Amino acid sequence: MPDYTDILTETHGRVGLVRLNRPKALNALRANLLAELLDALKAYDADDAIGAMVITGNEKAFSAGADIKEMADATAVDLMDWGLSDGWHRISTIRKPIIAAVSGFALGGGCELALLCDLIVASETAQFGQPEITIGVIPGAGGTQRLTRILGKALAMEMVLNNRFLKADEALAHGLVNRVVPVERYLDEALQLAGEIAARAPVAVRLGKEAINSAYELSLAEGLAAEERAFYLLFSTEDQKEGMRAFVEKCAPEWKGR
Repeated sequence: MPDYTDILTETHGRVGLVRLNRPKALNALRANLLAELLDALKAYDADDAIGAMVITGNEKAFSAGADIKEMADATAVDLMDWGLSDGWHRISTIRKPIIAAVSGFALGGGCELALLCDLIVASETAQFGQPEITIGVIPGAGGTQRLTRILGKALAMEMVLNNRFLKADEALAHGLVNRVVPVERYLDEALQLAGEIAARAPVAVRLGKEAINSAYELSLAEGLAAEERAFYLLFSTEDQKEGMRAFVEKCAPEWKGR
């Protein structure tokens, strides 16, 4: 990995970890951080030794949102020229699973980044919010759309229009996060979950992620057809033969990723 300035990277077995590393700014998401994050995720996605990824911040903040100092005087054309929306979209095209390990604040763009991930492990101190309304704008990186699909219209309206925060237990109750654990365990829990997924059949994991995400875009009939194609495709892989052989012979499979 290159020498990044706004993130730190490390590997834990088959898991690639990215730490947002602007603690004095509560991990505010300036353009350089997002560019480095995308670069690291793409590198992990292309690495056969990595099966899943974790994005985290620190105990105080996953990310408190966009760097307002960077954006305050921007024009609409500036925002288009910076290509921020393209960067967010490219994160959503990462093929391998991404888990957000969230403690403390996940606000604005930080909440939207967590929503881009495939699973979320939260500490008991986690708080999710979209406070853009307090500075005269609205979420611009998927918050209005992903929150509404996950939480429903009523709660999404309250978060976007009236700056309501969701605490960790509320986020769990509403299906926004997968699990809530004590703050001293949240990152270990996320790494363990990522490691378990990374130990599965790699092609099946990627196609499973793709099929689930397609449910947001396709009709039920189209989604079922896409799932069926992916299911049939897996029968052309060595891993399918290995997995079923191991099941019949009652032994552990050895995945090849092909």
